[in-house]
Amino acid sequence: MAYDRYVAICQPLHYGTLLGSRACVHMAAAAWGSGFLTALLHTANTFSLPLCKGNAVDQFFCEIPQILKLSCSHTYLREVGLIVVTLSLGFGVFIFIVVSYVQIFRAVLRIPSEQGRHKAFSTCIPHLAVVSLFVSTVIFAYLKPPSISSPSLDLVVTVLYSLVPPAVNALIYSMRNQELKNALKNLIREVVFQQQ
Repeated sequence: MAYDRYVAICQPLHYGTLLGSRACVHMAAAAWGSGFLTALLHTANTFSLPLCKGNAVDQFFCEIPQILKLSCSHTYLREVGLIVVTLSLGFGVFIFIVVSYVQIFRAVLRIPSEQGRHKAFSTCIPHLAVVSLFVSTVIFAYLKPPSISSPSLDLVVTVLYSLVPPAVNALIYSMRNQELKNALKNLIREVVFQQQ
């Protein structure tokens, strides 16, 4: 999405060339490949662990930190290795997004008309908001100190990063639809009048 926005705003005349079907296939393959690699590493690590504290996980997802708590062996090196691999992949994506948005904001600030700047920002801010929500909750979930860890907090954080961004993503992107905006305003008005 960040690259799509970057090309649409910074190089609109080259949009068809830069984001043709070949580029889309390469980007999808890179995303799927890195996701598959990460999942494969996590799965191999999980299956190589000796579990001696039962097999009940205090989550509705098989979260890696929860599985590591069930292990008999010392998991510090495994945790560090997984965190390094995951962070290096995630950091690469994060840098790509940041560089794209820096270029976008530089280009938008050079737009002479206020309406043009507003339109450009309104296409970028929703994506940036959803990515920020996802990244901040994932970072908190996996890098929080064990001293503040509790089953209920782990569950809330897991729900935040796995369910909220996709739901908010659909809502944020559909808020550009005028019919949806009007329906939401009417719903809010109706709720407020019912309370009075």
